[in-house]
Amino acid sequence: MTPVHWRKAEPGDAPALSILGGATFLASFAHDHPGEALIDHIRSAHGEAFYRAALADPAQGILIGETPLGAPVGYAMLTPPDLPVERRPGDIELKRFYLLGDWQGKGNGDALMERAMGEARARGARRLLLAVYPANEKARRFYARHGFAEIGETVFMVGNRPFRDLIHARIL
Repeated sequence: MTPVHWRKAEPGDAPALSILGGATFLASFAHDHPGEALIDHIRSAHGEAFYRAALADPAQGILIGETPLGAPVGYAMLTPPDLPVERRPGDIELKRFYLLGDWQGKGNGDALMERAMGEARARGARRLLLAVYPANEKARRFYARHGFAEIGETVFMVGNRPFRDLIHARIL
């Protein structure tokens, strides 16, 4: 197994995050999301400008994983919560959590989750929130294994198309 080096993303990582974000989103949802909506979403929500702004915002944090040769293979993004649930002091949202397919199922997701929870705790968080697509059974099993439980639902827009997501939470 090729090892993954995890670190906090820096401003210069915006181009890599943009490519990785678009690639992982496309790989995760191309099977049941319309192409035009996917492309619109990737252009706006995974553009370099989006990641540059996120990396410049101290309220957000991004972890990135790379191969020994520096190729990006996964990332996690923590943000102030923006989900339609009752918020508690100390809530933080795991906005994005993605690994390229060849790096899944080999302990890398567990390592990234541990790092993401550690970063959330370092930011003073006491509860981690996330949204997950109901049809993504693999992700739902992964989150359940890491102690997340469903607490609500929301609508996630992909381009101009609405999709239902389930909201999960985990006490840190």
